[in-house]
Amino acid sequence: MTHTTGGAVQLDQGRIAYEIAGDGEVLVLAHAGCVDRRMWDDQWHDLAQRYRVIRYDMRGYGESDPLFAPMIRRDELHQLLEHLGVVRAILIGCSLGGEAVLDVALEHPECVAALVLVSTVPSGFALQGEPPRDLLELFAALGQGEYERASELQCRIWVDGPFREAGQVNPHVRARVAAIGQRAVANRTLLQADPASANRFNPPATQRLGEVSAPTLIIAGALDHPELLRAADVLASNIPQARKAILPNCAHLPNMEWPAEFNRVVLEFLEQRVSLSSNAER
Repeated sequence: MTHTTGGAVQLDQGRIAYEIAGDGEVLVLAHAGCVDRRMWDDQWHDLAQRYRVIRYDMRGYGESDPLFAPMIRRDELHQLLEHLGVVRAILIGCSLGGEAVLDVALEHPECVAALVLVSTVPSGFALQGEPPRDLLELFAALGQGEYERASELQCRIWVDGPFREAGQVNPHVRARVAAIGQRAVANRTLLQADPASANRFNPPATQRLGEVSAPTLIIAGALDHPELLRAADVLASNIPQARKAILPNCAHLPNMEWPAEFNRVVLEFLEQRVSLSSNAER
């Protein structure tokens, strides 16, 4: 059983809940926008055997304060690290969390020892074609207070993905995502975030990927939306010390669908990153 400590900290824009386990080099987990820090349950024990692991709920999620205005997620994460006395860390983020950790790596490169970007779209990435199915209906359901409907639509978009129906997905994973995402749905957190916010980088992260100095692993699910896979290609092609892993038979949350394989790929990358950095410097 992994010994876990935690609590909450009052940052500039609200209270943030977090947990810490393990000893050694610091590793931070940032969750996706449809769930909270519990999405990392299947990584928590394995990672804490080798690292001092921190996971937190962003504002609007889990046990953190609700969100009533757009958040600068990179500032939220950086302030938490400063409060906890973390000078340098491995940052792992999924989706919304991936965008946040990438932004921290660009704004505070001295703080980042390595990056793992899961199902991540960098700011400034121009999505092409139709939006994910059910996305507009999701926003409508949230706006109308139809929370049960919104929860099911989130599972369709992010768990099932565009190429599967509900019956083709592990029912336990769907149930977990629905349960973990309940508080964010009730808080209507997605409606508080402004995708065109002036808080984003100018120029955006997409135009600055060559500045990322940390060894980076990009992970995507083969059954995620094609634009997410294109984003993974852009990240892998433009970040200097990057490698990419596409996990089969999963969509937007590969760490929840295939935890053992996800953990293996991440730990292998982290063990090899010293040689990756050395090769890049030659």
